[in-house]
Amino acid sequence: MSLIRITLVAAALLSAACARRPVPLRIAAAADLRYALDDVTKAFRQRNGDVAIEPAYGSSGTFYAELLNHAPFDLYLSADLEYPRKLAAQGLIQPGSEFTYAVGRIVLWTGRASGIDVERLQIGALSLPAVHHIAIANPRHAPYGRAAEAALHSLGVYDAVKDKLVMGENISQAFQLVASGAAEVGIVALSLTQAPGAAGHGRYWVVSQDAYPRLEQGGCILQWARNPAAAQAFRAFLLAPEGRAILKRYGFSGD
Repeated sequence: MSLIRITLVAAALLSAACARRPVPLRIAAAADLRYALDDVTKAFRQRNGDVAIEPAYGSSGTFYAELLNHAPFDLYLSADLEYPRKLAAQGLIQPGSEFTYAVGRIVLWTGRASGIDVERLQIGALSLPAVHHIAIANPRHAPYGRAAEAALHSLGVYDAVKDKLVMGENISQAFQLVASGAAEVGIVALSLTQAPGAAGHGRYWVVSQDAYPRLEQGGCILQWARNPAAAQAFRAFLLAPEGRAILKRYGFSGD
């Protein structure tokens, strides 16, 4: 076989391989979605096997700051609908792509090994002498951190426990502080306590939704998305009954 023919065959094989390569969909996702989104992604890919999902998890505020500088994502899933709204106001999203996908909840959570009965003591558990550290997400850029801080104020315990507060950069890191024993108790996302590795390994008390601002979570497709079609398909799946059912399983509500 001539060198020219070998080169042509190699080029054809490479072209075919590229054609079969899944199209990446890059998602900037709030940290409270870490486990729920894994399940949504698995279900989505059963119907869209040609799309490779590339999620990155972090605080919604940090992602917002990065997206102002056109960070390379297609889809943004925020724990605070206000961030997508701000991006929309600045013309940084695909027109009409803004959406609400869930309402989040916060809980007081501790590992079973701590022996702290948060279900019985509720917010009073934070004042126990055995509680030296209370983990929350950083309220400066994490919506769940702001919700936790608001709940402490509204329930009248902030001044008594403020010196015990330790902060994770996002709600997932706050959860890990409790899971690792670095903090005895945390105010975290209900969704994280429902993860396979966490369910049954801790106790939690659901904080009344009246104690903090509504955690309305929303998303949008970025104006510079390289794969807007896949982003639109994922958005549609997330809002469809199957996607909503998965979110509900992790403690998210749709109202």
